[in-house]
Amino acid sequence: EFPTIEIRPPSSWEPLDNAIRKLEEFQYLLVTSVNGVRSFLARLDASGRDLRDLKGLTIGAIGPATAAELARTGVKVDFMPREYRAEGLIEALGSHDLAGKKFLIPRAKVARDLVPKALEKRGAQAEVVEAYETVTPQFSQGEIESLLTPAPDAITFTSSSTASNFARIVGEADVGKILSGVVVASIGPVTSDTIRKLGLTVAVEAQESTIPGLVRAIEEHFKSSGGQNT
Repeated sequence: EFPTIEIRPPSSWEPLDNAIRKLEEFQYLLVTSVNGVRSFLARLDASGRDLRDLKGLTIGAIGPATAAELARTGVKVDFMPREYRAEGLIEALGSHDLAGKKFLIPRAKVARDLVPKALEKRGAQAEVVEAYETVTPQFSQGEIESLLTPAPDAITFTSSSTASNFARIVGEADVGKILSGVVVASIGPVTSDTIRKLGLTVAVEAQESTIPGLVRAIEEHFKSSGGQNT
C-alpha cells in the first residue's frame, strides 16, 4: 500500500453543525463518500441529534460502499445511481421535481462542483458543507523509494485525488518515468481523465466504479495478456 491521501477533520465543524441544527429546512441529503457519511453521523450525534432527525429526508448515496456505511447504522438510502459518480447522481434524480427543494451535501473540502451546479440549474438550492478534508501525507526519507522497489506490475488509482497526490509525491516531471512499463488501473472515467492529464496511459478501467469492479478489471487484463504487464 502506498497511501496518497490523509483524511483530516475540517478546519471548523461550525458549517456542518449549523446545517445539522436546521435539518428540517432540507428535503434531500446527498452523501458522496464513506468518509462523508462517518463525519456527518458523528456530528449528528455531537450536536445532540440522532437518526430519527433524518426522517422525512430523501437520502441519496453515490455508490454501494457509501450506501452500506449508512445501512450499517440503520439509515436506508432512497436512491443510488447506476454509474457511481457525480454525473450518475444527477441522472438518478431525473424524474424528481427539484424546483424549490433544498439539498444538504456534506463532502470533502475539495470536490467537483458538478452536482450543486446541476441541482441549481434545475431550480434547487444546494448547501455544500465541508465534512472532512484530504491532504497529501508526508513520507520519511527513503520510504518512497522503498515502496517502489522493485517496480510494481500494476498501480491502482481509486480517485482523482490518489492520482494527483501520487504525482505530487514522486514529482510530476518524473511520474511517467517512474511508472514506465507499469499497468495503470483506474476505478472509473473521472479518475482516468485525471490520470491522462498527468501524461499517463490508462491500461485498465473498471466498468463498475467500485473496488470489486476494479479488481475484476485487473484480473481480466492480466488473464487476457497472459500475465504480462502490457
